[in-house]
Amino acid sequence: MLRLTATPPFKTIAALTVVSASLITGTDSLAFEASGLGNNLVLAAHTEQTAQPALTAMSQAEASYIFNSLLFLIGGFLVMFMAAGFAMLEAGLVRTKNVADICLKNVALYALAGLLFYLCGYNLMYLNVDGGYFGHLLLWMGDDSTLLSASPDLTSTPYASHSDWFFQMVFVATAASIVSGAVAERVRLIPFLLFVAILTGLIYPVTGSWKWGGGWLDVMGFQDFAGSTLVHSVGGWAALTGVFFIGARKGRFRKDGAVQAMPGSNLPLATLGTFILWFGWFGFNGASQLAMGSAMDVSAIAKIFANTNMAAVGGVLSAMLISKARFGKFDLTMTLNGALAGLVSITAEPLTPSLGQAILIGAVGGMIVIYVVPFLDRLKIDDVVGAIPVHLACGIWGTLIVPATNNEATFLNQLIGITSIGAFVIVASSIAWFVVNKIMTVRMGEEEEYLGGDQCELGLEAYPEFGHGSQKI
Repeated sequence: MLRLTATPPFKTIAALTVVSASLITGTDSLAFEASGLGNNLVLAAHTEQTAQPALTAMSQAEASYIFNSLLFLIGGFLVMFMAAGFAMLEAGLVRTKNVADICLKNVALYALAGLLFYLCGYNLMYLNVDGGYFGHLLLWMGDDSTLLSASPDLTSTPYASHSDWFFQMVFVATAASIVSGAVAERVRLIPFLLFVAILTGLIYPVTGSWKWGGGWLDVMGFQDFAGSTLVHSVGGWAALTGVFFIGARKGRFRKDGAVQAMPGSNLPLATLGTFILWFGWFGFNGASQLAMGSAMDVSAIAKIFANTNMAAVGGVLSAMLISKARFGKFDLTMTLNGALAGLVSITAEPLTPSLGQAILIGAVGGMIVIYVVPFLDRLKIDDVVGAIPVHLACGIWGTLIVPATNNEATFLNQLIGITSIGAFVIVASSIAWFVVNKIMTVRMGEEEEYLGGDQCELGLEAYPEFGHGSQKI
């Protein structure tokens, strides 16, 4: 039984409320009265339980299947939106003559990462790893055919296979995006994409299989909830090897050892990119709970969201204050990277810390960025956007601090995971850069670098009114 009385515009709301209540409680009889009183709505609901059980075992499994899959999909498109964040952040921090080029690289690497993860990456990372070192180089073939049976078993695979593939795929694209910013302004497009293909199709899936695929690090007890090491440090190590192999931008480091400032083209755009990344990180960490079929899961996701946010808060405030103390003025780019540093730092374990602990973890991340950036400059390591301090250094910090809040982790196991993954990525990335460079020269020529990637690679400019093209109009 269903009885509704409501004044517009509340009829639709009331009806939806009734349907939702009926589905949740499992009742087949529900009386509902709604009346509009000025700007207020008074609702009264009365349920009449029947002899039927509220939820059958199958309906509970189906509800979990639906919500688990929904979590993967929502988390996946939030992480996918992080690709836009990386693109805007990098476009804002490179010089005007390279903006269109870096935008194309970010779009292309996202597409290529999806293709390679489909062709071989997913199964290499997840198929029958069984405590070993990698899965199988096979095409991914998602199969949800069990849903077509009269009594589908929704407990063995409690989510849609395509939702899982999509969620995992956007993570590998994130790792590739880290590299593009570090080696920007002097790497050619095609060689860069060849490296991305190796990174996303082979390197990332192998290291990911060690933990998330049930490999040897997982058996040992290494903990990395959402990827401080498995995503961010992997991208950071790959970026570091790329920066070493390709070298610094022309004019970045003078003969007397001084560092030549090369300001970014658009700091508001970089700020927008940072906010987009911050927003997407809720999907990155929150959906890594990997389940939303119970009240406990939802409570955990809520805590992950809160901790993720507050770690970024700690990173921002720490970077702001320390940059002011060290440099005499507040530094916007350091502050933006401070936010990202806090987010990377909490990613290894966003569930077990308290809010206060999350703030402290993020604050240390912000401090790390302030000190690692000038340290890299002294070593003449040219990282255009600060990807190495943010993703590598803070990824290491976030992974090491996990045992402080998670009793299942040990500092020894965390250190073994960090060093083994770092060693593998350094060796594999170095080989990859070397092989790609043998196929075609990775670095732009001196004249190409002077003119910029926009003109030499694309034949256009992101800002024609302010670039070389403006002189011809």
